[in-house]
Amino acid sequence: MQTFAKVVETGSFVRAAEKLDMSTSAVSRLVAELETHLNARLLQRTTRRLSLTDAGRAYFERAQQIIADVDEAETEVGSEASRPSGWLRFTAPVSLGTRHLAAVLPRYCAQYPLVHPDVSLSDRAVDLVEEGLDMGLRIAAQLPGSYVARRIAPIRIIACAAPGYLVTHGTPKTPADLKEHRALAYSYAADGETWTFSDSQQRRTSVQVRSTFRANNGDVLCEAARAGEGIIMQPTFLVGEDLRAGRLVPLLADYTLPELTLHAIYPSRRHLSAKVRSLVEFLQAQWGETPPWDCWMQGSESQDFPPARLPD
Repeated sequence: MQTFAKVVETGSFVRAAEKLDMSTSAVSRLVAELETHLNARLLQRTTRRLSLTDAGRAYFERAQQIIADVDEAETEVGSEASRPSGWLRFTAPVSLGTRHLAAVLPRYCAQYPLVHPDVSLSDRAVDLVEEGLDMGLRIAAQLPGSYVARRIAPIRIIACAAPGYLVTHGTPKTPADLKEHRALAYSYAADGETWTFSDSQQRRTSVQVRSTFRANNGDVLCEAARAGEGIIMQPTFLVGEDLRAGRLVPLLADYTLPELTLHAIYPSRRHLSAKVRSLVEFLQAQWGETPPWDCWMQGSESQDFPPARLPD
């Protein structure tokens, strides 16, 4: 169709071939194939000139509009592919979303005003394809191979408790001591109520804790911990401010818990939209390897980060 239109516009197979960077024989062959496909003669050919048949004139008028529409569509899609725009539908964990994502999304929207976030907060493993989502934020040590993942930030886990609880029940010195304490357990934890610690020599110790309180939401567990209900093992993006303010006290400083990762996940690398890429890169810049919720870990000896005090 494009070749035929160019022949009509230039009035010559030779000039059309030059414009299309093709051989004259190739142009002639394509026009002949088009006529065969349509079962109609489009051009009258003589040694001196070309002229349109009635069928050719009608076809050329329609073809011009079709070619213009295709060119416009390709330009529009190409522009959208390079410029972040449109609705960005994604999922994120509930507590991370309310505590941290909500604070940075207005800055993202200011930077990318043509993108409109549509956020679904859920702690369950959402099927992105089934639910029609562009991407998801997920916290895990490992992800299923069905998704492409980009690292956003480390998620550090810590055991802690309220000062009042420790005054009443004592402070555990080793992971084994946790067996004698009340644990506040996260229902979605991959290892259930088994907490695994590593010492400075990377020797691992697993402890089956005794839960007296369970919830499928970390904010609920944090509230219970602040009230002195027991010991929690939660990510620092949840307990960082409480640790900074002294409402919770970090425990077992000589041991570490397994570190998780906040990933951005999406179904495929192919044709990754600019809006998804823009949010991934924005969150990497905002949070990165030293996310703001871990600020309590830096300069804890200074006046800005007063150490927690146990009640007299």
